[in-house]
Amino acid sequence: MAAASGTWQPQEEGFKEICGLLEQQMSPTSDKSQIWQQLQHYSQFPDFNNYLAFIFARAEGRSVDIRQAAGLLLKNNLREAFQNMPPANQQYIKSELLPSLGAADRHLRSTAGTIISVLVQIDGIAGWPELLQALVSSLDSSDINHVEGAMDALSKICEDVPQLLDSDISGLSERPITVFLPRFLQLFQSPQASLRKLSLSSVNQYIMLMPKVLHLSMDKYLQGLFLLASDPAPEVRKLVCAAFVQLIEVRPAILEPHLRNVLEYILQVNKDPDEEVALEACEFWSAYCDAQLPPENLREFLPRLIPVLLSNMVYADDDESLLEAEEDGSLPDRDQDIKPRFHSSRFHGSEDGEDDDEDIVNVWNLRKCSAAALDILSNVFGDDILPTLMPVVQSKLSTTNDEAWKEREAAVLVLGAIAEGCINGLFPHLSEIISFLIPLLDDKFPLIRSISCWTLSRFSKYIVQGTDHQEGREQFNKILMGLLRRVLDDNKRVQEAACSAFATLEEEAAEELAPCLEVILQHLMCAFGKYQRRNLRIVYDAIGTLADAVGGELNQPKYLEILMPPLIGKWQQLPNSDKDLFPLLECFTSIAQALGAGFAQFAQPVFQRCITIIQSQQLAKVDPASAGLQYDREFIVCSLDLLSGLAEGLGGGVESLVSQSNLRDLLLQCCLDDAPDVRQSAFALLGDLARVCPVHLRPRLVEFLDASTKQLNTSKLKETISVANNACWAIGELAIKVQKEISPVVLTVVSCLVPILQHAEGLNKSLIENSAITLGRLAWVCPELVSPHMEHFLQPWCFALSMIRDDIEKEDAFRGLCAMVKANPSGALNSLVFMCRAIASWHEIRSEDLQSEIFLVLQGYKQMLKDGAWEQFMSALEPSVKDQLSKYKV
Repeated sequence: MAAASGTWQPQEEGFKEICGLLEQQMSPTSDKSQIWQQLQHYSQFPDFNNYLAFIFARAEGRSVDIRQAAGLLLKNNLREAFQNMPPANQQYIKSELLPSLGAADRHLRSTAGTIISVLVQIDGIAGWPELLQALVSSLDSSDINHVEGAMDALSKICEDVPQLLDSDISGLSERPITVFLPRFLQLFQSPQASLRKLSLSSVNQYIMLMPKVLHLSMDKYLQGLFLLASDPAPEVRKLVCAAFVQLIEVRPAILEPHLRNVLEYILQVNKDPDEEVALEACEFWSAYCDAQLPPENLREFLPRLIPVLLSNMVYADDDESLLEAEEDGSLPDRDQDIKPRFHSSRFHGSEDGEDDDEDIVNVWNLRKCSAAALDILSNVFGDDILPTLMPVVQSKLSTTNDEAWKEREAAVLVLGAIAEGCINGLFPHLSEIISFLIPLLDDKFPLIRSISCWTLSRFSKYIVQGTDHQEGREQFNKILMGLLRRVLDDNKRVQEAACSAFATLEEEAAEELAPCLEVILQHLMCAFGKYQRRNLRIVYDAIGTLADAVGGELNQPKYLEILMPPLIGKWQQLPNSDKDLFPLLECFTSIAQALGAGFAQFAQPVFQRCITIIQSQQLAKVDPASAGLQYDREFIVCSLDLLSGLAEGLGGGVESLVSQSNLRDLLLQCCLDDAPDVRQSAFALLGDLARVCPVHLRPRLVEFLDASTKQLNTSKLKETISVANNACWAIGELAIKVQKEISPVVLTVVSCLVPILQHAEGLNKSLIENSAITLGRLAWVCPELVSPHMEHFLQPWCFALSMIRDDIEKEDAFRGLCAMVKANPSGALNSLVFMCRAIASWHEIRSEDLQSEIFLVLQGYKQMLKDGAWEQFMSALEPSVKDQLSKYKV
């Protein structure tokens, strides 16, 4: 290929060859890998992308498909190559693209818009002044193709990099969006549906950013939205709803004067014949409630809104669940049926986050959105919605003919959706509702069986509370057995619903399950033998939850004989690289913690396998070929967490396993890993091992402490807060075991913990608690090092201590407080109030020696503050604090 001289011109031969290749590439019978290699060969030439731009923009004699293929290949190449191209080539490509915005063919215009948007993302706008000029003149053109091409490109730029158009650009007197937005609003009135859609979607991208020009044009925008509200094109109506949803989320004040009209409109569109439009409208109700706007505005709409939500909760005829529901439980799962799963690394302390719903990977549709809206409305309005809702539910439930099964199913879904919000109103009738639901567990329609499992699980808390009287106990047993029958259903969808519902019931029932353990285990292990791969994961979860719920009750030979052989069989059958190991590893973690020393008989092979998995994955990370597998850090995380479970369950019994392994070196490597979730689990295990066999960590103690301290001393603390939390906890556990050996890092650690306590707002509760406890443990072990600095941190530290619940860790921290005060009494004088509040936060101190130490500290200050100063200090304390301190005779 010839190099460009003057204005670049293609050579006929190169042009034909590339066109020929693109044509071959589109043929279904061609050898794709060979063509790809040839294209790679061509892409070595500096002007290959110029050829692609020429073919895309000017090869009039070639088919649109070939030209479009050239354009898409050009777009992909530019992402990699544009920055390093000779400026002349960059300029040539840009100049060829602009006329293509007005191409006669819609596909070419759209591809031109895509390439231009990619170039803007790579190179910004400032370096391409001709672009803005071309877009403005195209929008103002009388040629509809030019207007549509420019609008297509702009809508992509607004979607991908909206902030670029709302920024100052040198050489321009105003921001580009100021020029474009009035033109977008004008196009709301275009006779072309495509232009109404593109212009509206472009403006919607700026609701969050709210540039000045949109703020000033808000009335015009809202007029435009009301004008488009009844647009014949469903995609435009959908964007109108999306605009109202965004506005109510981020700028509710703007909608307030028009709220009645908006609510009326959304209510109507919630019944739109186009399901996507109705779905977008339905999002509004949850958004309104989440924005915590006055519920009263919605109240008068409820009698009309609730029936709409209920009718939208009935399965649509084309809902994919209807097809899935027919699927036979004995058919093996295909790989694509198996949802991605997410293991959350081990975490020490009080969790702040809530569990995300399992539904993340499922398809969101009008039915689910309507149920979610009803759930939120029931939480906002409580029992007030029942008079409108219950007659509809009762009439749907009373139908018995087969044709109406979807109506019945939706009514059961409604009861589940309102189970939380309307519980006060439902409570007097709960026994009847549950008696009605139990037989539905055996309904002939699988989707009624599955939804009945879910709805019953939503009442778990109240079902378990009722077990203290005979009738409630009988009902609990019926539900338990009903769910267990459904666990063994032949339908995969029902199996999944029953296992999940059962796991929820287990969490609530806890030790109430002990009398039924044998029958539960028999059913779960029967399911274990029956299920296909996808639902097996849910059985593991149900077994793990059972172990967490009943704890040591499980540690009886008759139960272990049912439970362990099938699990061990599966454990031996799965290779180390099989992702189906993850849920099994998690399941074993729960069992090890529940059985405690009872797990010892199974521990050796489990421990050894975790070590092997971690080793092979660490090798795969640097050399996948010799490891014979691809690196996947989740194997390491799950294995570390299982080892933590073993350490927690076996206690000192894990020592013999650790001593015969290289766990110490592997663990250190994991503490230094670049992935936060690996480090998070590694520091959890470090803390667990420190508790039960610190002697095996000693040879590399300095390195472990150094790695732990680094996690606290980082500018990215908020991004890796769970890692810092576990590292902080591990340092404290090590401190009380190795005592003075921790002294080299004490001051470094303290200097990291103090800022955390001083700036606690915005950090999670657990990190604050662990920081306070670890600081106390360091002070207890090395008071002579910590006490000289105590006045710098005593106030925020005592405040954090006063928020911690009574337990052994809090005791350790207070031993540190007493040791510091003994070493440096005057250091606490300015913070005495905070210290007294912290002491008063105890409900009961179990340890007598700690109680007497605190007594001595308070008596010491009483003697130190003479001439009425102590009495004056005491009188300034809150009455509740004084009450708590009275037991110390001060």
